[in-house]
Amino acid sequence: MKIASIQLDRGEVACLKMDQGYIPIPLINQRFKKDWPVDFLSILTEQKLEEIKDWFQIKRGENPNEFNELSIPQESALYGPLYRRPRKIWGIGLNYKAHAEDLSVKLPDSEPASFMKPDSTIIGHGDIIKIPALSQRTTGEAELGLIFGKKCRNVSRRDWKTVIAGFTTIIDMTAEDILMRNPRNLTQAKSFDSFFSFGPIFYTLDEVDDLFQLEVKTVLNGKIQAENIVDNMTFPLDYLVSYHSQIMTMLPGDILSTGTPGAAEIQDGDLIEAQIGDMYPLSNQVVDLKLENEKG
Repeated sequence: MKIASIQLDRGEVACLKMDQGYIPIPLINQRFKKDWPVDFLSILTEQKLEEIKDWFQIKRGENPNEFNELSIPQESALYGPLYRRPRKIWGIGLNYKAHAEDLSVKLPDSEPASFMKPDSTIIGHGDIIKIPALSQRTTGEAELGLIFGKKCRNVSRRDWKTVIAGFTTIIDMTAEDILMRNPRNLTQAKSFDSFFSFGPIFYTLDEVDDLFQLEVKTVLNGKIQAENIVDNMTFPLDYLVSYHSQIMTMLPGDILSTGTPGAAEIQDGDLIEAQIGDMYPLSNQVVDLKLENEKG
């Protein structure tokens, strides 16, 4: 099953993806007499994802035309981020050798170089990335995102999939010049508003074939800047889930951004994309606030 958050009159609403469109949960509730949460984070926190998925698979096979009547055409959809208030966002730095070489730093080899980001960084597909006045060199990085579906602690590596609801695409930003001045500046460098683009489509585990062969690409203005496959991560997905669950309790809706194959410096007017396998590409335009201030 695939889910997006679409901007409707009542706000950003969880919608189930059909081949050519999206069905809003509120319309499903109305037509089929359900009482499911209408935003995606609540679906996760109230543990309704599997129930909705099982119902959708059965009902879709019975009468697909009924769903088509309720759907919003894909070309009309205005996407929001999947949700805006996760309890935690974990990021993983330097999880591919090539990215560490780009920054001329030592590749972590004993434990992940992880960090946390505030939810005020979150934007969605098509929103504007804002290069801050404090930075002269900001980069964007395509990453595969894991979304937790269960409250968990001390998860074993073999059980990592039992606590993950699914995947999405992410573009993570860094004020690289701030970071390079002092490695202790990682929080500042990662935490500016608009520095975490998230979505637009969530994919349940069964929707992703050949997970470890997925190609993750950072694309700038239509040109691939960096690419690699998930299997080449220094710290694989099972390790990342297990390791971070040993640090703190993970909750439904928590996000783990698993690292980038490489960053691209972004400038005013650029279009940056995260392309991951056959997933719907995540893209954002860039505005440099320093130039906007000059215009003002």
